[in-house]
Amino acid sequence: MIAQASRSDSLPEAPLVLGIESSCDEMAAAVLRSGRTIVSSAIHGQAGVHAPYGGVVPELASRDHVRAVSHVVEAALHEAGLAPADLDGLAVTAGPGLVGSLLVGLSFAKAFAYANGLPFVGVHHLMGHLVAAEVAGGEDLAPPYVGLVVSGGHTALYRVGEEALPLQLGETRDDAAGEAFDKVAKLLGLAYPGGPAISKLAQQGDPRAVDLPRPMSKRAGLDFSYSGLKTAVSVEITRRGGLESLDESERADLAASFEAAVAESLVARAVRAMRQESAKRIAVVGGVAANGRLRSEMHRAGAREGFEAIFPPMELCTDNAVMIAAAGTRLLERGVRDDLSLEAFSRVPIGEAPWRASESAAPGSLG
Repeated sequence: MIAQASRSDSLPEAPLVLGIESSCDEMAAAVLRSGRTIVSSAIHGQAGVHAPYGGVVPELASRDHVRAVSHVVEAALHEAGLAPADLDGLAVTAGPGLVGSLLVGLSFAKAFAYANGLPFVGVHHLMGHLVAAEVAGGEDLAPPYVGLVVSGGHTALYRVGEEALPLQLGETRDDAAGEAFDKVAKLLGLAYPGGPAISKLAQQGDPRAVDLPRPMSKRAGLDFSYSGLKTAVSVEITRRGGLESLDESERADLAASFEAAVAESLVARAVRAMRQESAKRIAVVGGVAANGRLRSEMHRAGAREGFEAIFPPMELCTDNAVMIAAAGTRLLERGVRDDLSLEAFSRVPIGEAPWRASESAAPGSLG
């Protein structure tokens, strides 16, 4: 549950807030000043843990988080040169994500906040991704804008207003784009995580070599779908005699053609959203936002359509605690507090999470 601040001590003018992120296979902690200045950031990844399985194994992820969480928080505080007593608040991911992973971060955050007398708040994971673009963009990115969240677990478009809740414009109906990258990488015999592996192989291939579908291209609206594209790659591999029959150039062509299909579908939906919302800026966030083809295609579309595409730096695309500390600072400055009854998934859906000064979404132009 959300509890309004009961203490008279409000946050100082330039608060130091610790963020903790553990929604999937990264355990991260970061300290931000004023919700924008990065004081420290520490991330413990698990690629080596999950690589033998070709994807994240939830039980292994949560067990590794238990081993890592205290060390990661200590590393963030050490890098910042701070003690717990120097902090002004704490923010932690409350959902969505893997329940076991979320519980580790959330339980640690509750104990840390209680032991050190810190106000704390749970943050919606996607809210964090959107705010990460504001941190990276500085004064160049302030609401209103359109947000495209594209990662291993999420693919969705949002309208982010000046004083409104984020309004979801569209989302994936099945697989997320990043999930499709991981599944296609496995089909092509590539290592986990799939996104970087496919992008590396795609550099050697022809993105027009294989005629793959552009998902939802003939459908109205702003939703996405990637399960059919993954199936199309699987059918093509089978048609060619299976993975063992493919030479390196064929695998590269398939990787490049798949990457192009995903990027083009994301850009096409983004352009449609920009036109619909009369928007001038789009923030592209999440792990897939690190993809080079997506970045170049989105910038090219922006130059053609008259909008600016803003991407966080690579280190803020994948899951990180900077984004959680930034989003949490915004909530804490509004006087929002959570108590020890906060549960995982209590920030789902995003439209129910406090965001800015007003909780009523107001229609209007994003120009």
